[in-house]
Amino acid sequence: MTQSLQLTVNGQHYEVASDPRATLLDVLREHLLLTGSKKGCDQGQCGACTVHIDGERVLSCLTLAAQAEGRSVTTIEGLAAADGTLHAVQAAFLEHDAFQCGYCTSGQIMSAVACIKEGHARSDDEIREYMSGNLCRCGAYPNIVKAVKEAATHLSQEVTS
Repeated sequence: MTQSLQLTVNGQHYEVASDPRATLLDVLREHLLLTGSKKGCDQGQCGACTVHIDGERVLSCLTLAAQAEGRSVTTIEGLAAADGTLHAVQAAFLEHDAFQCGYCTSGQIMSAVACIKEGHARSDDEIREYMSGNLCRCGAYPNIVKAVKEAATHLSQEVTS
């Protein structure tokens, strides 16, 4: 049995025929070939699959694709500007070398964007608490916190100027 879904991902409209039990992560990776979101634990414990639905972070491995129908999904592939300019968080992760193997990086960045947007980047402790749902097996946490702080500062300056 398949269902037809109308999804909007990174501003593009897709019609997808999938199993009604398919997760958003599986539809993104297997049907739309957007492989930036990673399948880490597949149990919602590592955060590698983090994406945004209507601007809110979600774990795509625990979200049915049908739950995203009619809503706006943003993945790591849709974060940079159309001209390729990196989002401030992506640029800060590069600047601070906030990754090693890179497997968790897309989920870390998507959570960091939500962290800043929701106003949870006022201190190192607050950033660590908000980002605690995203695991990095390489231990790049100190650089991730530095990157989130820098991006938060950069983005707040953009708002005020």
